[in-house]
Amino acid sequence: MIKRAPIFTCVALAAAALWGAAGSASAQEQVVNLYSARHYQTDEALYSNFTKATGIKVNRVDADDAGILARLKAEGAASPADVILLVDAARLWKGDLDGLFKPIKSPALEAAIPVNLRAKESAEGTTWFGFSTRARIVVYDKIRVKKADVDSYEELADPKNKGLLCTRSGAHPYNLSLFSAMTEHLGEAKTEQWLKGLVANMARDPKGGDTDQIKAVASGECGVALTNSYYLARIMRSNAPEDKLVADRVGVVFPNQESWGTHVNIAGAAVAKNSRNAANAVKFMEYLATPDAQNYFANGNNEWPAVPSVKFNNPALKAMTGGSFKAETIPVSAIGYNQTKVQQMLDRVGYK
Repeated sequence: MIKRAPIFTCVALAAAALWGAAGSASAQEQVVNLYSARHYQTDEALYSNFTKATGIKVNRVDADDAGILARLKAEGAASPADVILLVDAARLWKGDLDGLFKPIKSPALEAAIPVNLRAKESAEGTTWFGFSTRARIVVYDKIRVKKADVDSYEELADPKNKGLLCTRSGAHPYNLSLFSAMTEHLGEAKTEQWLKGLVANMARDPKGGDTDQIKAVASGECGVALTNSYYLARIMRSNAPEDKLVADRVGVVFPNQESWGTHVNIAGAAVAKNSRNAANAVKFMEYLATPDAQNYFANGNNEWPAVPSVKFNNPALKAMTGGSFKAETIPVSAIGYNQTKVQQMLDRVGYK
């Protein structure tokens, strides 16, 4: 992942450049101004191919989810943004709640994207759509831990796994989204007890990112950890000797295959409320749902396409799952709705 510059410096400079680009555009030039929280070099092909296919130039501002939403609020009606591309369902929900997105009606998107991977439809249209999914999976030390002991999220809080669990911060969006989904499945009281059990089973205080959790399991520091699927896929696809050792040492579980399925989060997009190029923005989002673009998500960043009919060939994803897995089907918008309650739970149970 590309190292990020300070958020407001990065976005302010880039936004100024967008204004310049928009102001100097000729009558024939078509543009779409993109605020993106995706920092993957492989996405460059997405944007260049869209321009080749449509003639619409993509001007991009890179920042993180929270920074983009803060910037949109600060810019207000003066914002040059047309498309907002975020990597967490809860942040999409929050942007929608704050009135930062424009509802759109697109038969192409409505036909392609499953109902549970997009915002609830209103009379004006739909505010955001998911375009790729990533699973919140479990990795475990194949030497020390039995797969059957960690094949559900609930079991991670069982005393049999005491002293084995490692995670990144509980307040990170990837964990907040999982914990919010668990609240939807279990209810508030049982989820808080579950979180308390996770804290009791920690091998160390939460720290680092998802790749750090995987490597900590491989080194023996931890016995089991939570990670997004694409972090493990990157390691599995790497030719570096040290990554091959990590991949050989850890096992992988897609939890809750016998119940509600594995938690998935999304990367998704919305048209900015004050977009000056709304028609181009819709074209860009419709392009993201095409088979070519969906394959870039799958093969470039090891994510699953949001469009169920798209066929892809990613060896790491297939090796992890054996070809397919059962994903939970709760509306991803519920993940955002539960987050305030989850943050309060984390404070009460002492999850750092």
